[in-house]
Amino acid sequence: MSLILSIETSTPLCSVALHRAGELIATQEIQEEGGHGKKLTRLIESVCEAAGISMNQLAAIAVSNGPGSYTGLRIGLATAKGLCFGLDIPLITINTLQVMANAWTGLPENTLLLPMLDARRMEVYAAVFNGQSKVPIIETHPIVLESNSFESINQPTIAFGSGASKWKDACGNSQISFSEEHTFPHAQFMGSDAAKDFADQRFASLVLAEPAYLKEFMGTKPKIKSL
Repeated sequence: MSLILSIETSTPLCSVALHRAGELIATQEIQEEGGHGKKLTRLIESVCEAAGISMNQLAAIAVSNGPGSYTGLRIGLATAKGLCFGLDIPLITINTLQVMANAWTGLPENTLLLPMLDARRMEVYAAVFNGQSKVPIIETHPIVLESNSFESINQPTIAFGSGASKWKDACGNSQISFSEEHTFPHAQFMGSDAAKDFADQRFASLVLAEPAYLKEFMGTKPKIKSL
């Protein structure tokens, strides 16, 4: 059974988790200014200690690769790459908004998920996922929020994340509700995707892998794909 260490540093919440074949074994988190750079290595050590394993037992490292904080993403990916080089194991990268969607379980069949990460002003990084399968329906993109943003959504949708609250009063789509749950992504929700990528040998290049910063903002209105 493969042991995979997951690292999530894209927001003010820095988290680490250890999974065996996709099942959570241990996790730790910290949220403090500068915590990513100062405490990430210690979090990793603590998770391994709590699980009673050594770093040499790891089969792969998974890291969220954006969108999110420039500094946080750089620290997370650099740390993950360093571990992979040192342990001679593969690197797995996972979309940050996918991690956020994975946190939700037990939703009604026709519910969609709309994770949003705050960027600045009325700008966010957003995507739309099927609430059950967690398959993306609208891919991750930057958007300047307006009252008619995501107007093509015509079924119950939960908007959440650090960028959702600032749109709550301006949203003109009655199908979209807002939740304060799962404000930030967390490494404990990376295990299933990491296990699938490991089984399929979908690995990132230790040389070429870069964070998906999504710097360019375009105030476009994405069209929802048919379900």
